[in-house]
Amino acid sequence: MIPSAIFLLVLFVITLTVAAYSTYGERKVAAFLQDRIGPNRAGPFGILQPLADGVKMFMKEDFIPETANRTLFFLGPAVAMTVALITGVIIPWGGTLTIGETSINLQGMDPEVGILFVFAMTGIGVYGIMLGGWGSNNKYSLLGAIRAASQMVSYELAMGLSIVALVMMTGTLSMGGIVEYQAEHGWNVLYQPLGFLIFITCAFAETNRSPFDMPECETELVGGYHTEYSSMKLGFYLFSEYVNMFISSAVMATLYFGAYHVPGLAGTGWDPNVITLIGAAAMFAKTFFFIFLFMWVRWTLPRFRFDQLLNLGWKGLIPLAILNILITAGIMLAQGQLSL
Repeated sequence: MIPSAIFLLVLFVITLTVAAYSTYGERKVAAFLQDRIGPNRAGPFGILQPLADGVKMFMKEDFIPETANRTLFFLGPAVAMTVALITGVIIPWGGTLTIGETSINLQGMDPEVGILFVFAMTGIGVYGIMLGGWGSNNKYSLLGAIRAASQMVSYELAMGLSIVALVMMTGTLSMGGIVEYQAEHGWNVLYQPLGFLIFITCAFAETNRSPFDMPECETELVGGYHTEYSSMKLGFYLFSEYVNMFISSAVMATLYFGAYHVPGLAGTGWDPNVITLIGAAAMFAKTFFFIFLFMWVRWTLPRFRFDQLLNLGWKGLIPLAILNILITAGIMLAQGQLSL
C-alpha cells in the first residue's frame, strides 16, 4: 500500500512538472518555427519561465463577475483539473521496480475495463468546461462551452469506434493487457494504422488543441469558456489543457506504440531494474514526442471553421472508424481468430 502511495505521489509531481514545462516547451517550439528566440529572461535560457508564470497567476486579482453563479464558477476549473489528473493512474509507465524487498509496480491500478475508465474521465472532463461557461453568465463563455460540448460528442464517438477494432484484436480492455499483447505480437500501430490516425485526430479535438481549438477561439470568442476567469482559476483551466495533452500522449503511446516495451530489450539478460528503468524512459520519450507533435501542429495548421470541424467528425471520422472495424473483423475472420 505504501509503495503504491509513494508512486502515485511521484506521478502527481511528474504530471504537474511536465504540464508546467510544456508551457515553456510550447513557447520555445513556437519561437523556433517563427524564427524567434522565445522566453530567455527568467533563468538560463528562460527555464524558470513556468515558475514566473505560476507566481503571476497567484498574484493576480481573483475577479468574480457580479452576475455569475458562484458555485458553478468555482466548480468548473476544479472539475477540469481534477479529472485531468485522475486519468494518469491507470497508464502503465513501466514494469515492476524492486528496491530491497519492496516491489513497486509503475502503474497505479490496472482495472479490467481500463480503456472504459479513460473514456469515462474524458466524458466527465467536458463538464468542467460546461460549468465554467454557464456559470460565468457571459455570452462568449456560453458559446465556447456549447462548442466544446458539441465537438466532444462528435469526436468521442469516432475515438470510441477506433478503439473497438483495437479491442477486438487484442481481446482485452486492460491497459496492461494491451501492452503485454504488443510485447508478444508487435506494436498495434503496425496492425491499426487507420485506427491510430483516427484516434490522434480525435485526441486533438478532445484536448481543444489547434486546429480544433474552437471552444477558445480568441478571434471570435475573446477567450471562450474561460473569458471571465482570472488568477488561479484561469490557471487551472490553462493547466488542465496541458495535463490533458500529456495524458493523451501517454494513452496513444500505450495503445499503439507499446508503452514501455522496447523491442529486444527483454532478451538482453540485463538486471530487471535496469530493464524497467529503460522501459520507463522509453515510455516518457514516446509521450514527449506526441507532446511535441501537438505543439508542432498548433503552430503549423490554421484553425478549422466550426462547421468543417463537425463535418469532419460526423461525416469523415465516424464512417472511417466503422470501416476500420469491418476491415479488422474481416482479417480476423480470414485468419480464424474470429468466428461467426
